Amino acid sequence: MINDRNEPSIPPEFRSPMHDQFDLPMNKRGMNPNRLSKENESDRKKIIGLIPRGEVIRNFVYSRAFDEVNERADLDLFAVPLAAQIKDDLEGRFGKIYELDEGYESWPVRFQRELIDISHNRWLWSRAAKERSRLRDSEAVSLLQKSKRSVKKLISYPFSTPGGLRLLNKAERSTSKLLSQDDYYERLFKKLSPSLVFNGSHVHSRVAIQAVQAAQWLGIPTATFIFSWDNLTSQGRITLPYDYFLVWNKSLKDQLVAMYDWVREENVFVTGTPQFDFHFRDEFYLSREEYCQQVGADPERPIVLYTTGMANHMPGEPEIVEQIADMLGAYDAEPRPQLLVRVYAKDRTGRFEDLKRRRKDILFPEVEWEEAWLTPKAEDTYALVNALRHCALGINVASTVSLELCMFDKPVINVGYNPSVVPKSVLSYADYYEFDHYKPVVESGAVRVAFSQEEMCSLIDESLAAPEEHSRKRTALVDGMFGSTLDGRSGERVAEVLLSLAARSE
Repeated sequence: MINDRNEPSIPPEFRSPMHDQFDLPMNKRGMNPNRLSKENESDRKKIIGLIPRGEVIRNFVYSRAFDEVNERADLDLFAVPLAAQIKDDLEGRFGKIYELDEGYESWPVRFQRELIDISHNRWLWSRAAKERSRLRDSEAVSLLQKSKRSVKKLISYPFSTPGGLRLLNKAERSTSKLLSQDDYYERLFKKLSPSLVFNGSHVHSRVAIQAVQAAQWLGIPTATFIFSWDNLTSQGRITLPYDYFLVWNKSLKDQLVAMYDWVREENVFVTGTPQFDFHFRDEFYLSREEYCQQVGADPERPIVLYTTGMANHMPGEPEIVEQIADMLGAYDAEPRPQLLVRVYAKDRTGRFEDLKRRRKDILFPEVEWEEAWLTPKAEDTYALVNALRHCALGINVASTVSLELCMFDKPVINVGYNPSVVPKSVLSYADYYEFDHYKPVVESGAVRVAFSQEEMCSLIDESLAAPEEHSRKRTALVDGMFGSTLDGRSGERVAEVLLSLAARSE
């Protein structure tokens, strides 16, 4: 829990206003790492870091993980196209940024990967896998699209076994190499001669495939970070045979080893996730008065924080938000709570615009992310940390934010009932609490699920009146999931692992 943390040792230069976040770091001897003496250069390994999605910058740049690496190795970064300011800041910090290029993939390769994805999903066939399949089915709109989808599913089903998946994986890797038409990364890696290639996100990183497989074909060790706690049970199969994995916690390590028979336990490292480091660093803390002034809240009134989800997973959510605002508006006790809504940064549907216009009693602070590859700005780190710190209660639909609220020992209510516009025959909010990754959270008692509007109203009253009631359960959940990794140093551990892996390579 936050109150029990050890104080992290943060370099003084990192204690700066948010717009100075990208100042060049200094190493422990007070030297700019880009100006190390020549006598040390011969001992420095070359590490390549891949940034296939904007959130990788939050995890490994804002947390200073890549700075730690750059102090003791030569770090070259390859990234998706970034906003000009962010790219300039990164280049000032790490030198030239190479652009990640997805490159051309022949249709047999794309087809095989789609079969692997469908087969893997069918093999899992958990609640999350079924929901993922439903979403893919819904994306097929025309008769032709539906026919293609049906044929692919039919072909995939016989391979929905560990043996079938191994066969498909082997075929896809062979086909990828045989039909590869672009040797750009192979030529570049031969020139750069890295000791390790690290992919900052194993999921949603199709743009990184060419770079990773080029390294593997050249015999260069590769590592990746399992991006989120639900990815192994709710996302597609890992097709690239990485040598090493970095994960949030032991549970993810155990899942990974059990799911992929080619992954060796000793090659999976529990580092914690740097995205939570900021919660445990005092320099990100604003006073309640400062924070409330920024978001337009009354510091004398309790804040109820609602964090929204993905539009395709949580349709009709604006209705839920407005209902909660009405509940708070009818609250008898004084001071009356105020509702602050943090809209999911990747939700670009505009579905909350009408609510913003009509309901001036609901606070909708700006979520500071760049449009380019949906990259969080440094400012957003302050916004999230302080929303969690200063709220009295958090409400969401089966979100990772539930864990973060528990870290701050805040009561959590999950929405388990549908908006009136969403029939249960289409989708049920309650199903999310049966997903493999989230069910243990509910069973722990650390969060409470409201299965009706009436229950939501009752739970809000109880949580605001007695916020300490489930404190022990929240502490037990966080301790059980994360152990000693919630100390603000996950970024440092990531850096140590990467440097150690690079040192193994001769």
